[in-house]
Amino acid sequence: MGYISVSQFAEKYGISERTARNYCAAGKIEGAFLIGKTWNIPDEAVLPQKGKTKISPLLTRLRDEKASKLKGGIYHRTQIDLTYNSNHIEGSRLTKEQTRYIFETNTLGITTENTDIDDIIETVNHFRCIDYIIDHATERITEPHIKQLHYILKSNTSDSRKSWFAVGEYKKLANEVDGETTVEPKDVHRHIKTLLTEFYTNKEITFDNILDFHVQFERIHPFQDGNGRVGRLLAFWQCLQKRFVPFIVTDELRLFYYRGIQNWGRIDGFLRDTCLTAQDEYKALLDYFKIKY
Repeated sequence: MGYISVSQFAEKYGISERTARNYCAAGKIEGAFLIGKTWNIPDEAVLPQKGKTKISPLLTRLRDEKASKLKGGIYHRTQIDLTYNSNHIEGSRLTKEQTRYIFETNTLGITTENTDIDDIIETVNHFRCIDYIIDHATERITEPHIKQLHYILKSNTSDSRKSWFAVGEYKKLANEVDGETTVEPKDVHRHIKTLLTEFYTNKEITFDNILDFHVQFERIHPFQDGNGRVGRLLAFWQCLQKRFVPFIVTDELRLFYYRGIQNWGRIDGFLRDTCLTAQDEYKALLDYFKIKY
């Protein structure tokens, strides 16, 4: 863990240095300590929340079921549906039943000679990513949060053993998506910082703001691989945080989803309608489990 100064913390979150020092003095920044007259703040420290954060009935249920290890509830179903579909969109060959079996038993069950070890590892890692966003859902998303999701997702994969692949860090090499250029590695930090700042400066965050964030994140393509899954996890996080019903893009909606991202800014309805369809499917689950929204 590294440490940053008061001025660096203030710049990171767009607050005054005086406010940052007051947070430190009041013990509102976890891990901050004083050496002489200088405050040292953990580089992963987050901005203190103002007032009491309202937690949705869904987030309350997810946290309760996660803590109690309840099987067969909305937490169980979300882990399987979100992990299977998000991984499958990116080429995983594990079936939904194999995904379910891994989550329920921590073993793989029936395999074939074509079973990819990375598919198994990334499935387990994705379960941990969902736990991470449930635990941190009320916190303002920061760059360390985004990097941590990538670190969890890609740890112990074959990619993590490549010298040019940065697990939990922004890409080192230029990449493209669907033939389109993305942000150069040297500019990723600046673009992500701007994206986060603009998202949280909206006076009232709308569903379209979440979709726009997702599209811009994918167009930046900050990591060497894993951008789609991290992006969809962030969208789920933002929905929980802002009390919108989350959505899970299913494999059946994949082509409509890609079309929506490509056309966002010209025909926003393509992505909006696709995600609202996915949201309706999640609402049906909430109705079944009698969770208010």
